[in-house]
Amino acid sequence: MNPSWLSVFPDNIRGLLLKLPASIFAGLEEIRIREGRPLEVNAVGRHYFLTSSGELTSNPNLGFKTGKQDSNTLLDLMTNHSLYTMEEELRRGFITIAGGHRIGLAGRTVLSGGRVEHLRDISGFNVRIAREVQGIADHMLPQLLDFKHQSVQHTLILSPPQQGKTTLIRDLARQISNGTWGHPDAKWPGLKVAVIDERSEIAGSKRGVPSFDVGTRTDVMDGCPKAEGIMMMIRSMSPDVIIVDEIGRAEDAEALAEALHAGVRVIATAHGSNVNELTSRPALSKLSNPPFFQIYAVLNRTEKGLAFRLWDGKGRAIQTHEPGWRGGVEHA
Repeated sequence: MNPSWLSVFPDNIRGLLLKLPASIFAGLEEIRIREGRPLEVNAVGRHYFLTSSGELTSNPNLGFKTGKQDSNTLLDLMTNHSLYTMEEELRRGFITIAGGHRIGLAGRTVLSGGRVEHLRDISGFNVRIAREVQGIADHMLPQLLDFKHQSVQHTLILSPPQQGKTTLIRDLARQISNGTWGHPDAKWPGLKVAVIDERSEIAGSKRGVPSFDVGTRTDVMDGCPKAEGIMMMIRSMSPDVIIVDEIGRAEDAEALAEALHAGVRVIATAHGSNVNELTSRPALSKLSNPPFFQIYAVLNRTEKGLAFRLWDGKGRAIQTHEPGWRGGVEHA
């Protein structure tokens, strides 16, 4: 059976993708279409161009070049033939399709009052394949536990893009919700989890129902801005733990601080290569002094699996899990 995300591609590109070796196809992470330039795929952290016969090459001159019709057809299929209904997504530069797969867009912006109002002449697409990896949080979750309060500690997970942050917090939501703590002394039941899924990537909801397993006691606020979603969940769903992806704005920090005062534990992610970057970002610096997060986790995806290093709120190293750690993602 072909995966659902294949249906957004024009027939000619879909046919080329189906010719990929099974190991490459199973490991696809990104498919990049740039009008007038060669078709590119990223599988298991490696980038290739795809020839017109469906073979992989490192030579861009041999790659199959997509055209205007390919862009138009892809845009039509990914918006379900209703481009006008996706205006808000186009303004933000991405569209999330069923299954949590996100399609990044590049083109010409239309400005209004100095802000992006719309995206037109779209000629670049980055289809990011979302996958559920149950068990990926097994090594980390026991290190996040708060035995005194029978909960988890406030945790910020940092890494550059494509290191596994979203996949990790999806599994954390599942395990925290189900109460599979991975520690012999953690005997309390699962907690109520609220997932704020602004980009529909964590739960991959379709019409409000998660397509990924995020746990039996998890509620999802889908397609909602993070700051607003955090406050809505606190008021309406009384969560024990809030999980949110890619914080970065001042309003995100304010909402997280509000969660702290409400007694809700928070697990969040942010882009970054080390913990000190947090203090250099004005929008998030208020979360570091005094420290909001009790644990910082820095991720590094390797060929041997997900590696991470943990620090406490005072910057002291407390735990490592380093299968094939390659360096370059450090606490400064």
